[in-house]
Amino acid sequence: MSLFWRIFGLDAAGLVVAAALLLGPVTVSTPVLPGEVLVVLGGLAALLTVNAVVLRVGLAPLGRLGRAMADADLLRPGARAVVAGPVETAELITTYNAMLDRLETERAASAAGALSAQERERHRVARELHDEVGQTLTAVLLQLKRVADRAPEVLREELGQAQEATRAGLDEIRRIARRLRPGVLDELGLLSALRSLAAEFTTHGLTVRHELRTGLPALTEETELVLYRVAQEALTNTARHSGADRAELRLRPAGDGVELLVRDNGAGLGARAGEGAGIRGMRERALLIGAVLTVSSRADGGGGDGTGGGTDVRLLAKAAAAPATASPAAHGGPR
Repeated sequence: MSLFWRIFGLDAAGLVVAAALLLGPVTVSTPVLPGEVLVVLGGLAALLTVNAVVLRVGLAPLGRLGRAMADADLLRPGARAVVAGPVETAELITTYNAMLDRLETERAASAAGALSAQERERHRVARELHDEVGQTLTAVLLQLKRVADRAPEVLREELGQAQEATRAGLDEIRRIARRLRPGVLDELGLLSALRSLAAEFTTHGLTVRHELRTGLPALTEETELVLYRVAQEALTNTARHSGADRAELRLRPAGDGVELLVRDNGAGLGARAGEGAGIRGMRERALLIGAVLTVSSRADGGGGDGTGGGTDVRLLAKAAAAPATASPAAHGGPR
């Protein structure tokens, strides 16, 4: 029964009872007798109680819908309000769930276009840095060497410092170009790219161990790129914000896909309110391939590896639809 008919029926029942009392033997004296007051107040209380119960039961689904709307997050798809209650409320909840379906589909499509454009721009900038700026600095380095060979002894030390500064700038540009567009991912595959990434982040203050299983199921190029970018962003967050001195990078088969885990022994997420742009960017990338991303803290040392607290970034990605036709590169082999 709809909410309208429930309330209408209750009000109609109350009016019918009141009319029956007026037409029946029940009378109200003047002045009103105590027994008559009790009868009237009892009937009024019963009517209000039934009305409150009907409204509470009928409006409860709207309260649940309001809480679901407040908690909705397009970066965590799949959560839907439970369809229940009177006809009008059930139709409203169904319409809201359908709207969420459309929003998630449109969000995924727009995010895919934006991130695809971002990857193309990264590739263009990396190529220009490598081809244009890198070659220019290489030419400057050669010119400095020729000048240093012919310069007086008093100037050679300064020219040597200029050479070192130019060489350091060239190395930095090459490093930036590699991070913008991981050439090793295109050339040697996912496993080699992740090993290179772990080595890149292993510095004097941070040690990154990797455990990369072989025999992975076939993965699409988009999935490989998302796995690499999520690992890159997670290690960047570890190096910049966590204060950790140890991190682990793991990739292994899991169910019908693969599981990527980046774990550190840093401060965790407790001290930071909400999620930053890095984590939201990882969630955007996970949505592109239908993967599930979870970010959690281990303040109580729940990692089980002796690292104490820290943060776990876990990505579950599905394998390609047709693994039988996959190339060896999907398993980390040479392309």
